[in-house]
Order: sequence, then structure tokens, then C-alpha cells
Amino acid sequence: MVHLPALPARNPAQHHRAATQLELFFDLVFVIAIASVTAALHHGISEGHGVEVLPRFLFLFISIWWSWMNFTWFASAFDNDGPLYRLLTMTIMVGALIFAGGASHIFETLDMQWGVLGWCIMRVAMALLWLRASSNPAYRTTCRRFAAGILIAQLGWILVYLLCAPGSTAFFIGAALVFLIEFSVPVFAERAGATPFHRHHIIERYGLLTIISMGEIMLAISIGFSMMYGEHGLIWPGVVALGGAVMVLAIFWLYFTEEDHLPRADTKTAFIWGYSHVFIFGSIAVMGAGVAAELDLASHHSKATPAELAMWLGLPLAVFLLALWVARDRHFHHGIRSLALSVMAGVSVAGAFLDLPTWGFALIAVAAVLWRCPLREPAPDAGTVLEHGQPASDHRH
Repeated sequence: MVHLPALPARNPAQHHRAATQLELFFDLVFVIAIASVTAALHHGISEGHGVEVLPRFLFLFISIWWSWMNFTWFASAFDNDGPLYRLLTMTIMVGALIFAGGASHIFETLDMQWGVLGWCIMRVAMALLWLRASSNPAYRTTCRRFAAGILIAQLGWILVYLLCAPGSTAFFIGAALVFLIEFSVPVFAERAGATPFHRHHIIERYGLLTIISMGEIMLAISIGFSMMYGEHGLIWPGVVALGGAVMVLAIFWLYFTEEDHLPRADTKTAFIWGYSHVFIFGSIAVMGAGVAAELDLASHHSKATPAELAMWLGLPLAVFLLALWVARDRHFHHGIRSLALSVMAGVSVAGAFLDLPTWGFALIAVAAVLWRCPLREPAPDAGTVLEHGQPASDHRH
């Protein structure tokens, strides 16, 4: 019998725990995958059938997020960066790349032939990581439940592929049922004992995927500014791009205004915080597709109307604000500032029905920043350098 080396649990109270180079390398796969499905949604919106392709986007985006989240929470609790750990992580990356490489094809056809293969590679490697972690007596049952649950869910995806025609009603019903199994695995497994994730490490990892999602808006902005160049450069796409830039900068400010993003480490809070982030990540990606589609309209390459595009900007901005309130702000008591995200979400929905352009939603996001975020200089701390180059901790009065 092959004996897998034990994988000890990490200390959840470790000081200065940060994302590793391997985790950052791992995230590159998801940059590719998110960019691919967001671009497909963008083209669907510009061609006037964004609503029709939205279920496909949601199916693929949730799949991408879920595979990222599975590994991220595991790594926070058990990453030892050893050779076998690296090998299995890189195997997961290869499987994810097979899936990401075909994301646009899957979006168009929902043909999961090679996608299922990529998922099988990912999930088997992920199950092996959990089985290695089951060498910890305190977490043995939890880890074995994770391993078994992942493999059972993967069997469900294989059955959906074999039994359901791509894009059929049965396909989406089957996918929804398998997602329910996927989402229930952590809940069932953690009942046997919570895994020792590192709270600040998880906050950092989620912040990094938030920035990756914002990259879709940044890409659209750069394309808009590029339309200003050349002999036949256009000014209006640059104006739209500038509005998109203001909006994404405001979104960044809103998300990163609280350093202690996950205020408590209890299981219920962690689950709500972790799961609700799919709405944050997804809404930002949809806004990226919406900005790109509005740039198509500004350059006369879109079949969509301004009213349709307003929906693809205003509604996802509202979802972002509400999801951020659920994940984070409801835990904080900031007086009138606590109402900012929920009220401005309502304003954003109204803006969608008033057919506001990108600049309108940029101003709504800025108003949310002005209301929600403390606009004052932070107090000096031990790491601040004072006027004469003397560290704050050594300053003498």
C-alpha cells in the first residue's frame, strides 16, 4: 500500500500569514477563466441577447468560483508547501487550465466533453489533498467527508454530461442539483469539526480574487481609451472608459475600506461571508461586460440599446453593494454610514430603470464611497515614518 506523507494542520493564529507564491500562481488560471467567460457575456450583450446567455455565464462563473474556493479554504488550513503538496496543487492547475481553455467553447455550446475531464483531474487531486490532511486525528472525519463529497459531486457532473443534452432543460436542472450537492459538502463536513483556516489569510485571498474580477472592468477601460488613438480616433469611447475607471476605483475603495473584512471566525459567519462573495465576484465581472458593451455602443458596434446596457450596469452594481453589506457591513455599527450600501443599491436599481449611462453609475458609486468610507487620514502607527525619518514607535516627545 502506498503511504501518503502526513499533512499537518496550519496554526490559525500564525502571525503575518500571507498568500504564498504558489497561491498567486494558482490564481493566474482563474484570471484566464474569468476573462474568457466575461468576454463571452460581453459579446452576448452587444449582440442583443445578453439575457439569453446569462444562465450560461452563471453556470460557468459559479463553476470557476467554486473550484477556486475549494482549494483556497483547504490551503488556508493545511498548506505546507511541500513537494507532494505542490505536485497535487499543480495537477489541480492543469485540470483547471483544461476547463479554462475551453470556457468560451463551453459557453457557446455547453459541450462539457473536455471540461468534465479537466474537472475530474482537479477533483481527484483535491480529494487526495483532503485524504492527506485526514492524517490529523482532530480533523480526520472532516477531511474524509470533504474527500468523499468532492468525488460524489464529480460523479454527478459525469452523469449530467452523459445523460443530458447540452443546453437542455434537463442539463440546467441536473447542474443545479449537482451544485446543491457541491455547496452542501462543506456544511456537512465541517459539522464533524471546523477546519483551522487562517482568518486574515482568507481575507487576503478573497481580496485578491476581488481584484482579479475588477481586472475585467480595467480591461474594458483600456480598450475604450485605445479607441481614442489613430487618425480616426473616437472621443466618446474615451469618455465612457473614464466613467468606467471612476466606477471601478470607487468599487475598490468600498470593498477595501475595512481591513478586518471577516470580523469573526465562527462557522456560520465564515460560511455566509465565503458563499456570499460569489455575488460580489460575479457582479463585478458582469459590470466589466456591461462597460465593454457600452464601449461597443459608443463606437457604433452594438445592437443593444442604452436602456438594455443600463440594466447590465445598474443591476450588478446594486448586487455588489447588497452582497458587500451581507458579507461585511451588517457586522459593523457605523451609525448612518451603515445604511450607505443598501440605500445606494436602491439608487442604482432606480438608475438602471432610468437608463443611466456608465457615468451615472460611476457617480452613484462615488456617492457610496463618500457616504460609507471614512475620508480622513489614518492615525500614525508603528510602521509610519515621521517628519525626520524617525519611526513612530521610537518618537520621543
